[in-house]
Amino acid sequence: MRVAFVGKGGSGKTTLSSLFARHLARQGGPVVAIDADINQHLGLALGLGSDQLPPPMGLAITQIKDYLRGDNPRIPSAAAMVKTTPPGSGSRLITLDDPYFAREHTTTVPAVPGLRLMVTGPFSEDDLGVACYHSKVGAVELYLNHLVDGPGEHVIVDMTAGGDSFASGMFTRFDMTYLVAEPTRQGIGVYNQYREHARDFDVPLAVVGNKIHSEGDIAFLREHVGDHLLVALPHSPAIRAMEQGRPFTLDDLESQGHHALGVLRDHLDAQAKDWTKFGRQTIEFHTRNAHAWANRATGQDLLHQIDPDFVYGRRPTLTTT
Repeated sequence: MRVAFVGKGGSGKTTLSSLFARHLARQGGPVVAIDADINQHLGLALGLGSDQLPPPMGLAITQIKDYLRGDNPRIPSAAAMVKTTPPGSGSRLITLDDPYFAREHTTTVPAVPGLRLMVTGPFSEDDLGVACYHSKVGAVELYLNHLVDGPGEHVIVDMTAGGDSFASGMFTRFDMTYLVAEPTRQGIGVYNQYREHARDFDVPLAVVGNKIHSEGDIAFLREHVGDHLLVALPHSPAIRAMEQGRPFTLDDLESQGHHALGVLRDHLDAQAKDWTKFGRQTIEFHTRNAHAWANRATGQDLLHQIDPDFVYGRRPTLTTT
């Protein structure tokens, strides 16, 4: 299952992403956490130093394209491949233990067995004035388009803040989206924006209240988001200590925090995997991007990349480097 954490900047989505990744890893089964936020803090929240982070995916977009296109005759080169290019016959489908990504773009989290981290990389000085951050996030979108995740496997993605999550079709690449909301007008504003887009594109959405100090905070969220409010986390001294850089494990978390993570897990486990919808949305967003900019940028008609006979969700029988 793939899970996105979204929300207003400062809402705590990175912290919640890290806690949920730790929680799922403790339950067993492989977990990959991906930092797709322009502010690269997920590794820090998982207890890693800057020298322990994996090589950024955003700096290897050409190599990633070449790897994923495999022998697909509809994609003659990496230059012809864009972030929305769908897989087809001959494409290299991947699993969570894919050897290329494990070797080149993944690091283990020593304190959390079963958890691995991937990062897009930060917005660098060389990018200023010439590139947008979504050119880096495109590497994650391609990864998700070609990933065939199975039962008991989880991908947790810390998305960029606010409405920037809608700048590509990546917001449709998930089985569940958790929107982290503080009990403020600003938090509700981001929720309202996300709710409209989620409804238009059949994206499952639930709200996680955060930084709750009173029953009044919960009542405020309930008034504005209704049944979308799945669970709420109170202010946590343990989480504040973690954010201040003190050593942290899930055993330090208060009982209410453990309860909230269990609610998120149970809710996620109840979702049905819908590969048919995933394939339909993949083609829809590739068609949109081809018409809007990608045909012009590549000088090709990228609609020819759509393989009408391709079946989404079929596990690869062999993964090679």
